[in-house]
Amino acid sequence: MHKQDVLFVLTIDTEEEWQWDEEFPQHNCSVENVEKLPAFQTFCESLGIRPTYFVDYAVASNNVGSQTLRTFAKSNSAEIGAHLHPWCNPPYFGKTTEAESHVINLPVEQIEQKLDALNALLHDEIGVRPQSFRSGRWGVSAKMLRLLASRGYVVDSSVYPFYKNDYFSCLGAPESPYWPSFDNALAPGEQRQLLEIPVTAGFNIQNFSLGERIHNRLSKPPFNWVKSVGLLWHSKLLRKIYLSPELTETEDMLALVDQSIQKKQPVIHMYLHSSSLIDGATGLLDGPNAFETICQRIEVVTQHLAKNANVKFCTISEAKVHLSNRSASSGVIKGEQN
Repeated sequence: MHKQDVLFVLTIDTEEEWQWDEEFPQHNCSVENVEKLPAFQTFCESLGIRPTYFVDYAVASNNVGSQTLRTFAKSNSAEIGAHLHPWCNPPYFGKTTEAESHVINLPVEQIEQKLDALNALLHDEIGVRPQSFRSGRWGVSAKMLRLLASRGYVVDSSVYPFYKNDYFSCLGAPESPYWPSFDNALAPGEQRQLLEIPVTAGFNIQNFSLGERIHNRLSKPPFNWVKSVGLLWHSKLLRKIYLSPELTETEDMLALVDQSIQKKQPVIHMYLHSSSLIDGATGLLDGPNAFETICQRIEVVTQHLAKNANVKFCTISEAKVHLSNRSASSGVIKGEQN
């Protein structure tokens, strides 16, 4: 039986730790989690994974963090990308509000200054000029894409599929890698300079569009009054799933991988936060042994994927190189067709 070719990408938002329901930390950020990175990198290498670390200002300005990541970069065992958290990335423009914590909501002049400061720090402390980017707290706009392209970036991964909140929306964006329009970041366009590679997300049914419509409708009154989405989740009739070992249990990630293979997705893209590697740092993982739990989930998912597809492990910029050779007449890159 023919197996589908698929790229596996693992990205880590490499950042400070704090309780996410508390005030955004600006100075003296705690980055104890970087001490877990060598062990995590060793684990990844044991599976053949080539991780991409999206590094923010707090980690890059920390001696232990920057030296650890410099070692990864020098050995070519991982990619170092950029991750912009507005609240701890100078220059500062006052206290960061909830809306302003999403890069997408900042004036482009502020984004430009912060991005340039981050680029300079990543070069000075880690020795890299990043080619890949993820915005803090997700979300992307045309103005951001044009700025990234002007700074030499070739990959963005700020789209969080099937998601919206009061401050940004990714609804309607392709779930597959696509060449985003520089006029509408959530739609494919004609440019071929910068590729969007969203994280893998979907539902436990094959028709993701139907799943999204049902989920969105039940999230609004009057259906949300009776917690319809939660009822469907617990009954396993409909689950929105993100391929993240800090958020999602193994069974649901395997279901998402199977659906993605059936839909011939060219990339399986898993993500997590470095802060989840230590116990109790973010509130995402309950209980002790967060590091072991995350590693165990990653191992099971990658083993399952290897049994059901021809997998190539690569960094996100390496994935961009592979995908650039594929047909994308509509601007969306599809998997192989039998």
